Amino acid sequence: MRAPVSKTSAKNIRLLLIDDHALFRESVSRLLQAEAGFEVVGDCSSASEAMRIINSQDIDVVLLDIDLGQERGTDFLESLHAKRFKGKVLLVTAGVNENEVPDLIRKGISGIFLKHGAPSLLVQGIRETTKGKALFDQDLLRRAFESAEDHHPHQRSARLTEREKRVLSFIFEGLANKQIGDRLQISESAVKACLQQLFAKTGVRTRSQLVRIALEHYRDQL
Repeated sequence: MRAPVSKTSAKNIRLLLIDDHALFRESVSRLLQAEAGFEVVGDCSSASEAMRIINSQDIDVVLLDIDLGQERGTDFLESLHAKRFKGKVLLVTAGVNENEVPDLIRKGISGIFLKHGAPSLLVQGIRETTKGKALFDQDLLRRAFESAEDHHPHQRSARLTEREKRVLSFIFEGLANKQIGDRLQISESAVKACLQQLFAKTGVRTRSQLVRIALEHYRDQL
């Protein structure tokens, strides 16, 4: 484990990298440290090491591999939930079963980035994640969409307006508010108002949770 650094900066995005492959951690750490506005405060190979860092450092984004050797990233997500962690979690992994995607979102991830993606896209994805955007590989998300099973067949879904359904479908595609506004030819503030309506109707609080709602309850309408 590389020891956390002590420097702080209000403008920096503070990152923690959790992966059981030391070479991968080292290369990604060098990449991110070279980016303006990024600060890698620690990297480690296990959930227990990660929790020690989180307990002593302010972390904005955790970059987490789903497979940590003898551990699973899902267990770490449950620990973060119990701690009421306020930062974002971006899953950075070689692969994930599409059937796991809804549960991973339910456990609090803000997105999934596959390791074969370009480094520049990882940098961009981290910045977008801190702004609240749900970041998901679209091929993976589409497979999850096609194979998702509704685990609550008797639960009635909230009735959505046509605009709300369209906004939800664009969130599923990973579009930002401005892009959604351009597609619908409405203002960005109108998109934000529609998002608040979706949050209220579905009982969730984040865009990534709205993606789960789309997967579980509205896949036949998107």
